[in-house]
Amino acid sequence: MLTKTYASAVHGIEAQTITVEVNAGGNIAAGKQFYFLVGLPDNAVKEGFQRIEAAIKNIGFKMPRIKLVVNLAPADIKKEGSAYDLPIAIGILSSTGQLMKDPGDKTLMIGELALDGHLRPIKGALPITIQAMKEGFTKILLPKANAREASIVKDIDVIPLENLKQAIQFLEGMIDIEPLKHNTREFFEDHKNSYTADFNDVKGQENIKRALELAASGGHNVILIGPPGAGKTMLARRLPTILPPLNMYEALETTKIHSVAGLLGVDTALVTERPFRSPHHTISDVALVGGGSNPNPGEISLAHNGVLFLDELPEFKRQVLEVMRQPMEERRVTISRAKISVDYPASFMLIASMNPCPCGFYNHPEKECVCPPGSVKKYLAKISGPLLDRIDLHVEVTPVSYDELSDYQYKSETSAEIAKRVVRAREIQDQRFSSFPGIFYNAQMPSKMVREVCQLTPAGTTLLKTAMTKMQLSARAYDRILKVARTAADLADSQDIKIEHLAEAIQYRNLDREGWAG
Repeated sequence: MLTKTYASAVHGIEAQTITVEVNAGGNIAAGKQFYFLVGLPDNAVKEGFQRIEAAIKNIGFKMPRIKLVVNLAPADIKKEGSAYDLPIAIGILSSTGQLMKDPGDKTLMIGELALDGHLRPIKGALPITIQAMKEGFTKILLPKANAREASIVKDIDVIPLENLKQAIQFLEGMIDIEPLKHNTREFFEDHKNSYTADFNDVKGQENIKRALELAASGGHNVILIGPPGAGKTMLARRLPTILPPLNMYEALETTKIHSVAGLLGVDTALVTERPFRSPHHTISDVALVGGGSNPNPGEISLAHNGVLFLDELPEFKRQVLEVMRQPMEERRVTISRAKISVDYPASFMLIASMNPCPCGFYNHPEKECVCPPGSVKKYLAKISGPLLDRIDLHVEVTPVSYDELSDYQYKSETSAEIAKRVVRAREIQDQRFSSFPGIFYNAQMPSKMVREVCQLTPAGTTLLKTAMTKMQLSARAYDRILKVARTAADLADSQDIKIEHLAEAIQYRNLDREGWAG
């Protein structure tokens, strides 16, 4: 008897429906195997037969000793992971007559089986549910631990299951399970931007706060250079608190990536805060940009619509940093293998920090640098010129004085107050780029658009020419300065880029300054 059930495969952050065909019956030669699994399954799928057999027996059903052929169609697409356990098990029970009712062609199933029949969570439940809804499925059966993230999709009944026996009873009509409903808008509004950190925790450092406000307003990359203990990490961790809140589209896209990576908690339905990823400097290039034998999203994709913080930038392997160059420009990364190619979005703000030299005290106002001659240049040379070109703002962080630290009467601006100005600047940019799909803020402007949007006065042109000549800046740095100047003008609610906006943008190219490294 032939039975069909429906599962799903995830490629990148998109899903594709898989038809699970189970045929029971046929002759088996003595000493030969009973079960056949075809359709390009990987080892995790193949090993599912052992889990399925144990689960079926342990809930009181029989695993028949007859020929069983399971085909996962389309057969030319590689199937990975353990999410096929539930649809295969239901298909076996139905094809052998142990399940009286056919599951039907409007029900999709996913879930990994434990040996006792319990269902364990799988990765990618959200993109699977979205695709199932698009293809007209009316129900999706999945582990209870995945139900909360899947329930944000409307127009499909999300049936949370604890075990295989419950799935069988539901399909037979013996029990009724209420579909899990979720008010996505209400959850989103209640939980968005619920940060614990705040910029009013930071004493002094007003010039650094201004630089980060500028970076947040235009989506610019920034590097903080300063001695140990100056507050670089503290400032970086507060950058997401002044970014505009995620909109619903960004939240869904970010949640899909985290779902595929298996990073959503049981109680998490939607990512409502901008991600902040801070990988250790021992990270590999594959872990950073994504990949592996079974491609998975890397840190740059997990930071999509948020912030990627690289602390102690020169300590990262040069090869690891260089693989970021193309994704930083294209804002997505393509992972290509012999039989598969997947795309992951990677539109993130990069914030990096570094000491100015190996000892950390070069240019320190009080402590003396003890590094030997040439070591500062050598230390800075660990970061390639092309990568530094892609960082718009180079900001020197100076230590906070005792008087500032001990002044308990000092009131710093809160993140909410700074965020209001950032949101206003982003609204100006939204209007400017409303007719240009895929461009939302100044940092995303291509070179051709920079020439049109960032017109300078004659005095501004002279100033920029002098800076380009003296600092020997590249063409890419030229574009970066214009973009940052445009953002400074937006923050000032100015239609034109004035000379003070341009001067501020130029001063944030510290590492390009002649003689900075001695």
